[in-house]
Amino acid sequence: MASQPLISSADFRKELQKRGGDTVSRCYQCATCSSVCQLAPDDAPFPRQQMLHAQWGLADRLAADPAVWLCHQCNDCTERCPRDAKPGDVMQTVRSLAVENLATPRFMGRLVGKASMTWPLLLGLPFVFWVLVLYAINGLQVTLDPEKGLVYDQFVPHWLIYIVFFSTTGAAGLAAMLSGLKFWKLIDNGKRRAGSFISSTISVLWEIAIHKRFDKCGATAGRKWGHFMLVWGFVGAAAASGLIIVAMYIMHEELPLPIMHPFKWVGNIGAVLLVFGGVMVLGNRLQENSQAGKATAFDNYFLGVVLTVIATGVLIEIGRFLFDPGLACWLYIIHLTAVLSLFATFPYSKFAHILYRTLAMVHERMTAKQ
Repeated sequence: MASQPLISSADFRKELQKRGGDTVSRCYQCATCSSVCQLAPDDAPFPRQQMLHAQWGLADRLAADPAVWLCHQCNDCTERCPRDAKPGDVMQTVRSLAVENLATPRFMGRLVGKASMTWPLLLGLPFVFWVLVLYAINGLQVTLDPEKGLVYDQFVPHWLIYIVFFSTTGAAGLAAMLSGLKFWKLIDNGKRRAGSFISSTISVLWEIAIHKRFDKCGATAGRKWGHFMLVWGFVGAAAASGLIIVAMYIMHEELPLPIMHPFKWVGNIGAVLLVFGGVMVLGNRLQENSQAGKATAFDNYFLGVVLTVIATGVLIEIGRFLFDPGLACWLYIIHLTAVLSLFATFPYSKFAHILYRTLAMVHERMTAKQ
């Protein structure tokens, strides 16, 4: 457990109220939430204890509690709560505050955590960066290939893409590693871990890949497939990006690849999964009185960036053939803006759930073995 709180009790309670966890004060510790949760283990049920700690403002206790991340916001607890304290929403807000206060560097966590006010900066800076850099390189001039028409790498050179995204990914990966190590030490709460970290991590990643625990959810059971398709859509997009590099530098093929090329199909399948997954998640959020819980600015910023990446990715794919070249290139800049924002904020946005939830599940597996 941390020797010093990551955030004072007074500040924590204030932020909890502001960011969507204001209903915590209604809880009178009846334990209905813990009794109906299908994910909570018998020897350490949640979220009753976490609701009490949130009421008391014990931010350091919550930051060191893996149960905060073992919760998948099924919202069975919220549906059955007799006081409408919305434990699912409270746990969601606690996680967003944990991401912010575990962040390395801390100011980035605060910047993304306050996305309701800072989103113009989070998106505006990457946009200005791309416009200024491309203006310096080619004056934002669009040139067409006599045979192929619009080719995006003649507008945004591949070497620039590599420099920007490799460096951004490296910096975000380092920040995520430092934050993850901090969290891993915090949740070392006296329970001895046993077994291999690597084998436990592989088992947990497979469990996450198939969204196994979502099968136990009741109120939000339908949310599983939207998340499932988004995860595998991003996997497909990442695989396609890697295959493009293979095609260029190992197979020496010219871009753009033919529409029926197998590498192209990997990317297109990933795009289809992203579109359907994004529509399902958005539709779930837009429903009145959605059982998925109250949407916060922290959630909306992340979902908005993801949907922008998906929409612009599809549009630039078809825009090369159907749109005015100038319009297609500006859509490409918007796409690169959204992708850069997504990558740069990975350790600080809802994307960081992948990191902390995985570590919490690995901790749970290793302590269960002991």
